[in-house]
Order: sequence, then C-alpha cells, then structure tokens
Amino acid sequence: MALPAGAAATTTKGQITAGVRAWVDSSPLRGLVGHFGGEWPTGDLSTVLAALDDFSARHWDFRQGRERPEAREPAFDPATVRLVFDAAAALGLVRAVPPALPRYAHLLVLGGLAHACLRRTAYAAHLVRTVAGISGEVAVLGSCRALSPAESRLLADAGIRDCVTEVDALDAGVRVAFGVGTPSEETGEEADHPHRAWSSRTYRPAGLPPVRVLAAPSSEPDRRRAHTADTQRFWAEHVRLRAGDPVLMVTAQIYVPFQHCDALRTLAVPYGCGIDTVGVDPALTALAGLPEPTLTPGRYLQEIRSAVRSMRVLHAAVPPA
Repeated sequence: MALPAGAAATTTKGQITAGVRAWVDSSPLRGLVGHFGGEWPTGDLSTVLAALDDFSARHWDFRQGRERPEAREPAFDPATVRLVFDAAAALGLVRAVPPALPRYAHLLVLGGLAHACLRRTAYAAHLVRTVAGISGEVAVLGSCRALSPAESRLLADAGIRDCVTEVDALDAGVRVAFGVGTPSEETGEEADHPHRAWSSRTYRPAGLPPVRVLAAPSSEPDRRRAHTADTQRFWAEHVRLRAGDPVLMVTAQIYVPFQHCDALRTLAVPYGCGIDTVGVDPALTALAGLPEPTLTPGRYLQEIRSAVRSMRVLHAAVPPA
C-alpha cells in the first residue's frame, strides 16, 4: 500500500489527501478494524480519521503514554497474529525499499532508542557512500531524552560508553559510521530542563557531505520530550531548505508510514520540498553486528495507530485544494 506522495514540486495538496484516503480506506486496515470488533466509520475523510484515532486508542494503544519499550505486549491467538503481520506488511511497515532517486539535497536520520541510533547512522553512511548522492548535508535528528539503563547496557555491549542521552548515542553512531572524531562546529543551549535544551555538532568527513547531529527542544516542554515533528521543524529552521529540494529520510521500516506523514506535514507542506522516507535494510552486511529488536504484533498495531494519527493531523494541515 503506497503512502501519500512526497515528490518535490510535482506533489499537489490534492494528491496528498488522495494518498491519505487510499491508505486509510485500504482493505488491510478495514480488515484489522473488523477483526477487533469495529464497524467501519462513515462520513468524510476527517470524520473517518477521527473515528479510527478513537478506535485505535481503545484497541491498539499499548503504550498508554509510556515510552515504546515500556508498552505492554498483548497475547493474541495465532489467527490474529497472522492477520496483524499480513496487514503490517501490506500497509508498509515491514519491507524496506531503496531510495527512489539517485541524488538528494539532504539526508535526514531520525533518532530513537539506542539500537536505532546505531543502526540508522550506519545505514545512512552506507547510503551516502554507495547509493544516494547528497548535495547538502546529512542531518541526524534527536533529542536530549535520557537513555534508560537497558539502552546504556546495549551501547556498552557494542563498545560505546559515556552516552547519557539519545543525541549522545546518535553522535557516537555518527563517529563510528562516518569515521569522524572531533566536530568542526559545536553550539547549543543548556536549559533548566532537558526538554528545553538543544545542541548542534557538525562533522566534515573526508569526501562526504557534512554531517550535523542536532538535538531539538520540545515544542511542549512542560508536557513531553521533543518528538519527531519537533526535530524536523528544528532542523528546517537551521538549514536553507528550498522549494523543490528532494529530502531523503532514514528511520526504521516499522515507523516509515507515520514518520513520512509527519515529514510531509512539517517539511513538504510549509517548505515545498520533497520527502522520500526509507527504512533501514536489515540485510545490509554492515548492520549484522548491531542489535535489532523483535517486532511483535503489539508493536505493529501500535505503529499502525501512530500512522493513523499522523495522517489525521497531516490531513488537517493540508489546505483544501
């Protein structure tokens, strides 16, 4: 199931809306809703998205406001497990695909848990060296979220120590993957709370585009840490993003639908740039020694819910055609 289009210059607001409608109205999503006891909502697209947001909150929200590793894992019968895995694959949460273009203006790497920081920076370095030319910069986006003890142990097992926050883990991943040491530029602002702090470190690897590691502040610091949309907006404010610029974004495949739609809303709609979102390819040899979590039915349902919610706010942000 294709995601809403994100090609620079050629994608219209009407095409974005049509893409949201096609994904939301697809047979795999309808099948999931029916299997979990729901009736398909009636009404216009805004009404359907609101109803699916509410339905998924009641049936597929296993985080309940907690971080992803703290989400409970539900027990499902084998038929439900198969249905969830099949739907996740059809909806674009399972199989990684290569970048669509040979060249991009910028490459964005989204942060996450410690293992994701290492895997995504390694995959980005692979793409820059062998797959996609980058004329601007590689931007590695995270926050000052404190690492959990489990994340610190995982990094230590990988030979990486002295990381306190998510952006520290991203920075360590960049230094390993891109073969760099000391940043050429470093700036930032400490604050009375990590949700308000930000930092920027720029590396200049030989023969490659500059790599900037950016920690964004939260747009709602009294309520939460910086999330994906915060980091994307913060980066856009620090780079000369032009209409028509094609931007390649790297994340984990399970998050591609929701983070692609976040990027359409925060970058493509206001700036007119293009967005191509790809997941890390687990078959890449360079990733063989890096930890990869087990993806369960509960995790897939949670991120299908994330995609629904992201498409809801994207649809609301797109002016009528």
